[in-house]
Amino acid sequence: MTVSTVTAGVAATAATVTLLVLRWFTRARRQPYPLYGYAGLGILLVAELLLFRRVEPVTTYFTPIAWTSYLLVVDAAVFALRGRSRLRSPEASGPREFASLAVWSVPLWLIFEAYNWHLQNWMYVGLPEALWQQALGSIWSFATIVPALFETTDLLLALGLFEKASARGWRFWLGRHNIMVVVGILCLSVPLSVPTEWAAYLFALVWLGFIFLLEPVNLARGHDSLLRDVWQDRGQRLYCLMTAGLICGLLWEFWNYWAGGRWVYIFPILQDWRVFEMPLPGYLGFPFFALEFFAMYHFAAGEVGRLRKPQPAPRKK
Repeated sequence: MTVSTVTAGVAATAATVTLLVLRWFTRARRQPYPLYGYAGLGILLVAELLLFRRVEPVTTYFTPIAWTSYLLVVDAAVFALRGRSRLRSPEASGPREFASLAVWSVPLWLIFEAYNWHLQNWMYVGLPEALWQQALGSIWSFATIVPALFETTDLLLALGLFEKASARGWRFWLGRHNIMVVVGILCLSVPLSVPTEWAAYLFALVWLGFIFLLEPVNLARGHDSLLRDVWQDRGQRLYCLMTAGLICGLLWEFWNYWAGGRWVYIFPILQDWRVFEMPLPGYLGFPFFALEFFAMYHFAAGEVGRLRKPQPAPRKK
C-alpha cells in the first residue's frame, strides 16, 4: 500500500471525527458529559500509545479495546444530548437491550464468517497461538459490532442529522414483499452454489441478502422494521443507520490497519486501490452492512422475545 492511500484514510477519519465533534458542540445538551465517556477516551488514548510502542497484549487485542472505548465515548455523548442512552437509562430496558446487542452480535457475525469459508474474502493475521486467546479476542471483537452500529446511529439521530429526510425513494419495495424475500434467498444462496473462484466476486450479494429476506418478515411479524419507516415516510433513521455503517466501516479499517491481530482482504477486486486494508469499492458496502445487521438483530431478538412472552392460559370450558 502506498503512503498516499494511508494518508487519505487518516485524513478522512480525522475529518469525520472532527465534523461529529463540532456538530456535538453546537447542539443543546440535557446532561453533563458523564465520567465513563472520559474514561473511554482515556483508555483509547493510552491504548493508542501502547499500540505504537508495540506493548502486548494491547497490540494484539487493540481492536476490541478500541471499540469498547468507542462505545463508552459515544454512549456518553448520546446521554449528554438526550438525557438517556443505551447504557444509562431510567429504565432497566436500556442496559438490557445493550447487553442483548452485544450477545446477539457474536452469532450474527459468525454467519458471515461461515460464508467466508467458501467465499474467501478475508483472513486474519497476527493472532495469538493459543486457541483460548484467539477465542477471547474474536468473541470480544464480534460482540462490539452491532452495538457500534446502533450507538453510532443513536449519536447521529441525537445530532439531528437527516431530520427532515423523506423515505419516498424507497417506496418501490412497499407491497413487493414476496419479491424481496425471493431476491434475498437468491442473494444468499447463489454465492454458496458456485465455485470459490467465482463466489469470491459475489460477497456484495451476501451484504444485501438478509435485508431483502428479513425486512418483510420483520414487518409482518411486528418486529422493528425499516419498511415501516418507509411506509410512514420517515427517512431519518434509515439514513442515519447507513451513515453509521460508513462511519464505523472507516473506523474499523483505521484501527485495524495498525493492530497486531487484524484482518486482511484477499478478494480479487482492485487490491491496488486500497485505503488501509480495504479496497476502495468495499467502503460502499458498509451502509448496507448496517441495514443488514439491523434486520438480522430485530428478527432474531424479536423472535426470541415472542417465544419468551407468556402465553395466555387456556379458557376453562
